[in-house]
Amino acid sequence: MSEQKNNPLHGLRLEDILIALVDRHGFKTLSQLIEIRCFFNDPSIKSSLKFLRKTPWARTKVEELYLETCQPEAFEWPSINGDKK
Repeated sequence: MSEQKNNPLHGLRLEDILIALVDRHGFKTLSQLIEIRCFFNDPSIKSSLKFLRKTPWARTKVEELYLETCQPEAFEWPSINGDKK
């Protein structure tokens, strides 16, 4: 449980993350930001969730985009000099 303490996604469901991204960007923009077929070929929350639950690399990309755009204060930007931005 202690490893979840610093996880900014702890307590969030994948469905909530996806809905927030769709509300913010829409499926068209999501398909441009993350090239996943379910975002541009007859997109829906249900079909996207089904794909994301079976595809770890895609889920990771969606979670990273959520942290960058919906919770930017939770995302630690990598730095060249080792400093946080």
